[in-house]
Amino acid sequence: MSDGQHPRHQLHEALMHPVRFSLAASLAAAEEIDFPTLRDTLQVSDSVLSRQASQLEGLGIVRIRKGYVGKRPRTWMSLTKEGRGAWQAHLSALRAIAGE
Repeated sequence: MSDGQHPRHQLHEALMHPVRFSLAASLAAAEEIDFPTLRDTLQVSDSVLSRQASQLEGLGIVRIRKGYVGKRPRTWMSLTKEGRGAWQAHLSALRAIAGE
C-alpha cells in the first residue's frame, strides 16, 4: 500500500461479523433477495438475520424493502450503492492481507 498502512486498516468493521459478511456476500451476487431465501442460505434464524440486516441498514450498506405478494407480507434485501463499494473495498483488503 502506498501509505504504508497494513491492509487490515481498510477492512470495514461492520463486515467483520460472520453473519454480516455472509449476508453482504450473498447480496453482492444478486440485485435483490427475499428474506426466506437469505435466511435459508445463511442458515440462521429469522431473528438473527433481522438483527444483522438492520445493523447494516442503519449503516447504509443494505436496503430493506417490504411489500406484499398477494396478501402475504414479504421482505427483500439488496446492497446499496455504498454497500457495494464497502463490500468491494473489504474484499480488496482481505486479498491484500492474503497476499493476492
